[in-house]
Amino acid sequence: MAGKLALLLILLAGIVALTQWRASVQERGAVAAHPPTGEIVDVNDVPVHYQIMGTGPDLVMIHGASGNLRDFTLGFADRLSDRYRVILFDRPGLGWTGRLAEAKGAWNARAESPQEQAALLQGAADQIGVTNPIVLGHSFGGAVSLAWGLSRPDETAALVLVSAVSEPWPGDLGWTYKVTGSSLGGGLAVPLITAFVPEPYIASSIESIFAPQSPPAGYASHLGVDLSLRRSTLRANAQQVMSLRPHVVEMQKEYHNLTMPVEIIHGDADTIVPAVVHAEVLIGDVPQGNLTILPGEGHMPQHTQPEAVIAAIDRAAASAGLR
Repeated sequence: MAGKLALLLILLAGIVALTQWRASVQERGAVAAHPPTGEIVDVNDVPVHYQIMGTGPDLVMIHGASGNLRDFTLGFADRLSDRYRVILFDRPGLGWTGRLAEAKGAWNARAESPQEQAALLQGAADQIGVTNPIVLGHSFGGAVSLAWGLSRPDETAALVLVSAVSEPWPGDLGWTYKVTGSSLGGGLAVPLITAFVPEPYIASSIESIFAPQSPPAGYASHLGVDLSLRRSTLRANAQQVMSLRPHVVEMQKEYHNLTMPVEIIHGDADTIVPAVVHAEVLIGDVPQGNLTILPGEGHMPQHTQPEAVIAAIDRAAASAGLR
């Protein structure tokens, strides 16, 4: 019996070693293939990756879950750089921005709140001379943008919320986030995903995010999906998503203080962040909101309806007296 147990332990140790080795190989490939596209600034010992395009009034863009700032650079941000200084940030733990010290570690389940994320990015923005920006947030980035506006109401020209998480939602987020967002799952399950996730699953996941539209050609390669599959990034993303709802509950109580112009744009076919739960409720919570519902559009209108999103940005700038 003791011999069988010893053999089992040796086998398990071998599986763990193989998984970690394979995950490391995958991560080295991701890092080599997708280096930083911008600059990195230090904010209280946390590296923050940003990219700047164009000139004009400051327009900050904050990406959603499982992404990075590259999501905005596939034919979207450059369409705005003729009249805005576009500042793109990687959120904490995603892309090339680091995590707060309290949230590091393979077995950690501590996540950066939207308020902490906004504060970190504001620290970087201050260092690079961002003033009175329009702040655009997509999906999870919408919650961070709302936190940005709440913490700096007099220094935020306007908010543009694209398919944004903004309101408390019913139900839970499913077993995948529960597992990968836990301390045990972060330590054990996440390395398996990094090491062995099949390409068809990745492609199917991207298709579901864009549904009922299709992703643009080359999207996965441009975004650097393998960056999002790094162990530390998977943990950060899952932990942040799993811990988000209580922060949204508290923020929602303060939305009446968002007195700057707020452009809300959302597809009515979005099943990731349903408009009926978020955008259509948020419009009643903010004093100067304007709601645009895109018929038949899913979760990624910055790619599938870019002109509508650009028009929302221009309206926000005009309402703020920047254009």
